[in-house]
Amino acid sequence: MENACATTTDAFMNACFAVAAGVYDIVLAAGVEKLKDNPYTGLAVGGGMLTSGVQPAVPPPVQFALAATRYAHHYDYPMEELKRILAKIAVKNHANGAKNPKAHFRREITLDDVLKAPTVAWPLGLYDCCGVSDGAAVAIITRPDIAKKMRDDYVLVKGIGFAVSGRQGLLQDDYDVVHFEESVRAARMAYEQTGVTNPLKEIDLAEVHDCFTITELLIYEDLGFAPRGRAREQVEAGTFELNGELAVNPDGGLKCFGHPIGGSGLRMIYEVYKQMQGKAGPQQRQNPTLGLTHNIGGLPGSFTCSVAIFGR
Repeated sequence: MENACATTTDAFMNACFAVAAGVYDIVLAAGVEKLKDNPYTGLAVGGGMLTSGVQPAVPPPVQFALAATRYAHHYDYPMEELKRILAKIAVKNHANGAKNPKAHFRREITLDDVLKAPTVAWPLGLYDCCGVSDGAAVAIITRPDIAKKMRDDYVLVKGIGFAVSGRQGLLQDDYDVVHFEESVRAARMAYEQTGVTNPLKEIDLAEVHDCFTITELLIYEDLGFAPRGRAREQVEAGTFELNGELAVNPDGGLKCFGHPIGGSGLRMIYEVYKQMQGKAGPQQRQNPTLGLTHNIGGLPGSFTCSVAIFGR
């Protein structure tokens, strides 16, 4: 399957649907990417596919840098303050990744490290961007009655939402670029299936698509973890830290794993799976009941997004 950054969660969703429909009893979902085999130092963007052939291709750091400048403008928020908030997100994720033996980057960083790092695409610096990595992950999906015969700590899939836009953001001049509608709709589907009405209070941990720090900030608001324009207040309060009210990216996120596109979604599912089992090691949350994964990819305004929720 191919669905940009949501590819592997799309495969996982189809595996779940196949089992739920009774077509198959046991399905293996796999995701893999070898980005280090291509000649690029970042994610490759196919100019012919994504542009008219006249305008230049806009690589991901530039896309999300534009989202950051728009966010600051839209909410009349000083850019230096926004950069500090984004730096706190990077520091949080590195602190979590430093505890994780599977993470690629296992070093804690400081606010100064982030704020003084080289600029990649203003206002985003080196530590605002995820790395480029190879990676793979797999999951086995089956019915609960079969799972019970295999092990006593299996994890349940509670809900899955998936949304793909029709390129509205590229076609409409009123697209605000301070929220991603695909995330909102995919989350709504998953919440309805699970019965979640207050995500901040009911979800214990979330693995979200932090390809850039600004993306994570926007995701807080799109998933209903924070009111519009006020996620920065939750960041300041430590709400999304490992011991906060709702731990976000307790394994270090894309920030510390890099983003092997076809593998990231299942890697995130793996972390939630281990958390639900109580086997996540140093980054384990105490007695979690619901965990969420989120992937979004493509271009702002032309995204594909998946949200999945897991429980015991």
